Amino acid sequence: MSGDRQLHLNLFIYPAGHHEAAWRHPRSSPERVLDIGYYQDLARRAEDAAFDAIFLADGPSLADNIRYAARFRLEPFTWLSAIAAATERIGLIATASTTYTEPYNLARLFASLDHLSRGRAGWNIVTTGAPGAARNFGLDAHPVHAHRYRRAHEFVDVVTRLWDSWEDGALVSDAGSGVFADTGRIHPIAHAGEHFRVDGPLNTPRSPQGRPVYVQAGSSEDGRGFAARHAEAIFTAHQTLENAKEFYADVRARARALGRAPDGIRILPGLSPFIGSTTKEAKELEDEFNALTQPEYSLEQLHRLLGIDLSGHDLDAPFPADLLKREPAPDSSRALLVLDIVERERPTIRRLLHRLAGARGHRVVAGTPERIADEMQRWFEDGAADGFNIMPPYLTGGFDDFAEHVVPILRKRNLFRTDYSGSTLRDHYGLPRPPSRYAEPSRYVEPSRYAEPSRYAEPGRTEGGSPS
Repeated sequence: MSGDRQLHLNLFIYPAGHHEAAWRHPRSSPERVLDIGYYQDLARRAEDAAFDAIFLADGPSLADNIRYAARFRLEPFTWLSAIAAATERIGLIATASTTYTEPYNLARLFASLDHLSRGRAGWNIVTTGAPGAARNFGLDAHPVHAHRYRRAHEFVDVVTRLWDSWEDGALVSDAGSGVFADTGRIHPIAHAGEHFRVDGPLNTPRSPQGRPVYVQAGSSEDGRGFAARHAEAIFTAHQTLENAKEFYADVRARARALGRAPDGIRILPGLSPFIGSTTKEAKELEDEFNALTQPEYSLEQLHRLLGIDLSGHDLDAPFPADLLKREPAPDSSRALLVLDIVERERPTIRRLLHRLAGARGHRVVAGTPERIADEMQRWFEDGAADGFNIMPPYLTGGFDDFAEHVVPILRKRNLFRTDYSGSTLRDHYGLPRPPSRYAEPSRYVEPSRYAEPSRYAEPGRTEGGSPS
């Protein structure tokens, strides 16, 4: 049994829904995908259901297959700022790339979002897998996988130091003494590394959460290592309970080996539910969406994942697994997931395309509210998940059905909160507010006793914040 432990739930918002043909279905609202009111309304609905957070994906290039699917990207900081103004408690997780942004700019953006939302910001840390992005930033080629992760480790270290560069209490605003900020509590970071040179400090005071929640979504070998070192919440994709349990145990073991408390990480697989009053009704709804898929789009997606062009093949023939032996083994965790489906299920090409159409490799479940709740409870209690990234196949109805019919079942089973107990995203996830690495409690000086400060940090302090 779960005891006092409860699920964490995020709403992952894709413009029309997660099924690739969602925009074509009459239950969707494609005419509203550029209307901020649509997203504010979705966020308010998720907040009414006491979800931990909403999550927006992002990428710095246009998908090659935009002709057939609503796969454009909205810049998340602008969008989430507008959503923050329309909500009060729900977390706001934005995706931002360590490959195609700079640490100082990103640190300012997230600190501002955390202040604006009073402590609800989360950073989904990605290294960007789209090769076409390079040409949008003056590069001839997309950096290789290992290089992107080396840069990402350093990037996170720099951003963390910047967010820590103002200690709590540095902003004193003491009108009597005339001191606005305690400059002895504001520190340069003096970083000089392989990829970045950043002096600091940040030009924004420490944010309500200390720093935004660190979220990560890679499941490759490099991704697992990165998550174990940095992530506080992990979005992941699994088709089977066994694979999810292996990932869950592996990441927690890696975190423990690095000296981290495994309980400080929330692992949240994606789940895309088709909900009906009967299993037959739910599966018929899923079939309606699959019937609207465009094979040209689906085959292109598969080509990008596996490097195999099946455009001339009979879609109702068995997937030609022998072709996989002629291609280099993929290093993408999502590609490996697809290969696992092929190995276990031996599907036809069309069946495989439909399996991927629902949520790009995340788990799709079609069934009654009770069946959806049963699946979630099983994964939660069997050591496969701390919660789920809910990925409605269509919006807004796909989320409404989940909130109205599945959430009450989870609450009846004491698996999900009835209301928020805190106000920040860290509160919702049950994560501590980290102290600044520069903080020394004994150093506090009353504003009336200030000497005229002449530098940001007192003499004798090193980059890491410890006395030299």
